[in-house]
Amino acid sequence: MEEGYDRPMKVRIGITTTDKLIEIEVDDAKPFQDAMESAIAAGSLGWFKDSKGRTVGIPARNIAFIEMEDAGEARKVGFGPGT
Repeated sequence: MEEGYDRPMKVRIGITTTDKLIEIEVDDAKPFQDAMESAIAAGSLGWFKDSKGRTVGIPARNIAFIEMEDAGEARKVGFGPGT
């Protein structure tokens, strides 16, 4: 199994026809990734449940990008050390 696929992931999905960004958290990234790849290949909706139990449908033809990151990883704000 690839690293990061067996734990919660934050997912951001950009939509081409709007500046809307869909943000969800999934319990396991691999089933989500597989479902989205299948939907994109078929040009259909990608349906899945997020970690809060909501069912979400995303039209594959309108996806601009999908970004995933570890949900448990602390976000870093980058300011280098002062000199």
